Amino acid sequence: MTTGKISIAVPFRTDYYSAYARLLYDKGKLRSSILWTRKSFLGTPSEDFKSIPILGLAAFAGAKTLSPYHAEAFRFALYPLFDAWARRHLLPGDHLISSYAYANRCFRWVRKHGGKTFLDGGNSHPQNFWDIISEEHRRWNCPYPPVPKWYLKRALETVEETDYVLSPSRFVSESFLQRGFGPDQIIPVVYPQNLDLFKPSEEPRPKDRPFTMISTGGLSLRKGTPYLLEAFRLLRKRIPDARLLLTDSKTSSILPILEKYRDLPIEWAPYLGHDLLAKRLQGADIFVLPSLEEGLVRTAIQAMSCGLPVILTPNTGASDYVVEGVNGSIIPIRDSGAIVEKALFWHEKIGAGGIIDSSDLHSNFSMKALRQKMVPMLSLLGRVPVMPDER
Repeated sequence: MTTGKISIAVPFRTDYYSAYARLLYDKGKLRSSILWTRKSFLGTPSEDFKSIPILGLAAFAGAKTLSPYHAEAFRFALYPLFDAWARRHLLPGDHLISSYAYANRCFRWVRKHGGKTFLDGGNSHPQNFWDIISEEHRRWNCPYPPVPKWYLKRALETVEETDYVLSPSRFVSESFLQRGFGPDQIIPVVYPQNLDLFKPSEEPRPKDRPFTMISTGGLSLRKGTPYLLEAFRLLRKRIPDARLLLTDSKTSSILPILEKYRDLPIEWAPYLGHDLLAKRLQGADIFVLPSLEEGLVRTAIQAMSCGLPVILTPNTGASDYVVEGVNGSIIPIRDSGAIVEKALFWHEKIGAGGIIDSSDLHSNFSMKALRQKMVPMLSLLGRVPVMPDER
């Protein structure tokens, strides 16, 4: 006998897991939230919250004392412990939302006891992720694998126990369809975002501002950072005073490559709160992210909301919202020349007074949009109440 309700078992909170939880709670379909953080998802009741904060503290200590790669590997090593503990809080007939490698034992148990499993596809299929990033690491002689091989094995085991994929982008969906999943197993979702602070500047573009590219977020081989740096070098041969704004967050994999570009006049900033980040974006002309693998890159959505055209690869998820030549451009992965070509196009268009309309992004990434997207999932759980703004 199914409970007809969904539990969410993930180690830590994110905005989109919180959105799933609030939606399910509003529909009367959330049974429990199972995390290793001290606090539950915002907007959900504490009585249905299960927590094992000692694992979260261990992960935090690892992040503070180990290199980024080894800290991530240590965090991954805690997932089986979280999985075993989370399994004790499930009831026969529960459905379950989780993601890669977090809750394999839970997924198997849920399916055995009459429930359905829903995988949040925050990244593409694990094999797709591994194949793309492994090739990139070989190209740059990176000594580390993309992730530990045992983690890849565990992530692939998660997929084997998955009934449905919650997919935020065509890139994620296609990676599963190409590996045996059927269209009826893919449930499109959005990751709701509060974009209130991210809006175009109220001031006209200063005529004396040099053409300014920006990329926010971390720098790594997965993010395509080498191609961005090379593109900036090539662009400055055409536009000598061009600027590049980057965030001072670097993985171990990218440090040797950054040394080769020390001559470039990059303007660095630390991670910024949304208010300062929005101002930094408003002071740029174009956002560029040649990433090789992203489920949905939210930094690009923030930039578009600020009125910036974007140059993205098809592997970013946010590329779903780009209309070529209208609000951005799509370029192949690993192609610095294509970045330069599109940057020159936008340089000319911006110089002629071109303006990007980003007004629809707020509705595209709202809770209402998520509810509408998740109707197929909710229909699997039986009759649910209709919210007033859905009538």
